[in-house]
This record gives sequence, structure tokens and C-alpha cells, in this order.
Amino acid sequence: MKQFSMAGAAVAFLTLTLPAFPQGGFVPGQKRPPGDPVQIARGKTIYGIGCTACHGADLRGGDIGGPNLLRSQAALSDKNGEMIAPIIHGSRQSTGMPKIDMSQDDALAVSAYVRSVLETIGGQGRPPATGKVPEKIVVGDAVAGQAYFSAKCASCHSVTADLKGIAARYEDPRALQNAWVAGGSRRRGPQAASKARTVTATVTLATDEKLEGRVVRIDDFLISLRLEDDSIRTFTRFGDKPKVDLRDPMQTHRDLLDTYTDKDIHDVTAYMVTVK
Repeated sequence: MKQFSMAGAAVAFLTLTLPAFPQGGFVPGQKRPPGDPVQIARGKTIYGIGCTACHGADLRGGDIGGPNLLRSQAALSDKNGEMIAPIIHGSRQSTGMPKIDMSQDDALAVSAYVRSVLETIGGQGRPPATGKVPEKIVVGDAVAGQAYFSAKCASCHSVTADLKGIAARYEDPRALQNAWVAGGSRRRGPQAASKARTVTATVTLATDEKLEGRVVRIDDFLISLRLEDDSIRTFTRFGDKPKVDLRDPMQTHRDLLDTYTDKDIHDVTAYMVTVK
């Protein structure tokens, strides 16, 4: 009598019924339509300012220790922001993901950008591709860009100091545009750039003792600081007690995101490429 192999039957069944894994994500059979390029571009800019420190410029995890989004089931399963946007808005605060002060439209733009990167993942674990690069992005008015810089940026930055020679440091105008929008700089190397993005705080206790350090975590209930001796202190928050004074070097850049127009970005980039 011919023996019946359960293992063989199972393999045959799976072979017949499971769809192939397409390039672009690890979810079986998932194939999304192309996203809105304008929304994706805006999401990339917002991600660069608000998410890179935790999740990395390439989504593989950043300096603060956020998870690799290329392996995130929420990101891989997201279709229209229904998985990612709630996390941005605080649905996972209890597991260490802080609530990000971001509008729903911006959260959906970030979601679209993350999905666009995941769609470029190749088979067998190949990393995301870079995609097609536009032939020319320097299309703005340099004079108007200089005026915008003087009005909005000159109180913190100077083309004769921290931004001196910035066009020489970023030979690719695309990289230069991403850098100034996100507030990055190669002026003092990666470590200094990371430090310039570091959020710090002073916690004033009921005894008037003040403790200062880098913010490791903050939400409505707790704040954790890494102190100068590298120890971590966590304080329970009850409303405005203890008093917490935050210093976020990137806050101005985040605020400007809501006011930038495409013309502003193009004009300032056209001006920045002249700063050699």
C-alpha cells in the first residue's frame, strides 16, 4: 500500500495556495498602487526632521535607538496610513514610542514616504533602491531665496559661519536641499550634527534641585534623562510638576514645515548652491 505523507501534502498545498512574494515589501501578495509623488516628497522632508534621529535616514534605526522600520510589521502592512499614523499620534507610548506633535496630513505624508521606501526593497533581502533622480532641481530664484533666508533663517544661521561653503560640502543639489530643510550640516562631522539635533531638558524638583541631561524619553507621565555621568534618571510627571524645560534645536525647523511652499524651498536651494 502506498504510504500517505502528511508533510508532502502540506508542502504541495502551500505551493498551490500561497501567492509569491513580490519585490517591494515582505507581506505575501501585497502590491500597492504608486503613491502621490508630492505627498511622498513632503513626507520625506518631515521624516528627515522628525524621525531620522530615532529611525535613521535609511529607516534602519537611528542614534537614539528606534526600531528598524524596514522590518516593522505595522509599516509593512500599512496601506493608507491606518497603521503608521496612529503610532505617530501616540498609540504606542506605553512601549516607548513617544507621541509626535504632527498633523494628520503630515502623518499620512510620512506614512506614504515610508511605504515608498518599502516598495523598493528587493528580493532576498536586498536593500531599498535609490530610485530615479530628477535631472535638475535648481529651478528657483536665488535672489528671492536670499531674501527668505535673511527673514527666516539668519537669526540662527550665517553663510559666513556655520553655513560657510555649504555648497562645496554638498556637491549634489538634492543632498544640499535635504540638508538645509532638515537642519543638517557636515560642518563638524556626524557626531556634531547628531549633537546639534539632541533634545535636552532641565527638570526642577520640588526641592529646587535642577537636573539637566539628554532626553531619552518623554510623555505626559514620565521623563527620562541621560545625565552627564551617563546615568539615566526617570521622573514621574503630574501635570506641570516637576517643572520641565525642554530645549529642542530642531523645533524651529519643524515649525517652518507648516509654512514652506515649493517656491520657498526652490528659491532657498537656488541661493544655497551659490554659497561656496
